[in-house]
Amino acid sequence: MRPASEVDLLWCMEESLRAAPVGLVIAEPEKPLSLTAGRRLQLAAEKGRTTGLVLIRQDAGSPATETRWHCEAMAGPVADSTLHDWTLTKNKKGTLGHWVVNWDGTSAAFTLVPKVGERRQLAEPAR
Repeated sequence: MRPASEVDLLWCMEESLRAAPVGLVIAEPEKPLSLTAGRRLQLAAEKGRTTGLVLIRQDAGSPATETRWHCEAMAGPVADSTLHDWTLTKNKKGTLGHWVVNWDGTSAAFTLVPKVGERRQLAEPAR
């Protein structure tokens, strides 16, 4: 969808999150989400049992988010590497963490669970 305004974008996101057959909604608003807008999206996602991913500019997040992630591309061993550095900086229901993710091109799925013996220490709890 290509909404004409920020209000239209929020409406599209909310309606899509409520829709039963939708599994994932991704959006990139230009302005920071208000607490009310973030909460409405959260409630819509819960009702539709849908995952919502909002791509936000640094420090423009909503306090209503369940989790907050930071992702940066990383230099890899080959020129077309897909290494990414993912950090979970906010998690209302669990621990924080840090992962290096690499997509090998053979699957649309990836896991953030490290192999046995490669487990990192848990992140310090948020204060």
